[in-house]
Amino acid sequence: MSLYRDQGIVLRTHKLGEADRIVVLCTRGHGKVRAVAKGVRKTRSRFGGRLEPTSHVQLQLHRGRSELDIVTQTESVDQFRAVREDLDRLGKAMAMLEAVDRVGVDREPDGALYRMLLGGLRALDAGDSALVVPAFYLKLLAHDGVGPEVGVCASCGATDDLVSFDYASGGVLCRSCRRGSPLSPDALDLIRMILGGSLSAALAEPPSPATGEVEHLATTAMEYHLERRLRAASAYI
Repeated sequence: MSLYRDQGIVLRTHKLGEADRIVVLCTRGHGKVRAVAKGVRKTRSRFGGRLEPTSHVQLQLHRGRSELDIVTQTESVDQFRAVREDLDRLGKAMAMLEAVDRVGVDREPDGALYRMLLGGLRALDAGDSALVVPAFYLKLLAHDGVGPEVGVCASCGATDDLVSFDYASGGVLCRSCRRGSPLSPDALDLIRMILGGSLSAALAEPPSPATGEVEHLATTAMEYHLERRLRAASAYI
C-alpha cells in the first residue's frame, strides 16, 4: 500500500463494523475518496470528531487494495463552527455536500470542484445568505459544462421578453417559447449575477420573492441534471 497526503472535505459517513466508519471525502488532489477510519467510533479515538460531514481536514492515507483507502492521520483545517451550531446553515451545507457527492467521480482529481465546495462552506460560515445553495448549484452545473443559458432565449435566441425558465430546454425562454416555470426580471438578474462574475453581490441580497424563485429554479435544474431528488435540499427548503 502507498502512502499519500491530501486535504479533503467530508461529504458523508456510515458505520462499518463495531468501531470503524467509512468516510467519503472530496479531496483537493485525488477526487472523491472513500476511506476507512479505523476505531473512529471508540470513545478514545484520536480523530473521531474531525471526520464528520462538513469537516475540512488535512489527511494522511494508505492506498487500499480495494476501493477503500485507510485514514492514518487527520488534522483539522476548518471547523465551520457557525455552520455546525446553526441548524438552518447545517441543512444548507448538507445540501451542497450531497450535490458534490453525486457529481464527484471516485479517484478522478477535480481541484475546481474541491475549491468550489470549500468556498461555498466558507461563505455559509461567514453569513447565512439566502442564495448560497442555489448559487452553488448553478455554479456546479456550469462547472459540469451544463450551465443554463441565461443571456438569450434558449430556444429561438431572442434577447427580449425572457419570461420563463426550463432547464430541460436549456435555460431561459422568451414569451413565444415559454414553458417550465415563470421567471421574474429580478430573478433573472440574480441568476445572471451568479453566473456572470458578481457572485458576492448576489450573496449579499436579502431574502425576497426573487431569491425564492432562484432557489426553486436552481434546485429543479440540479435535480434534473442528476436525474434524482436531492434529499438534503428538500429538507432545508
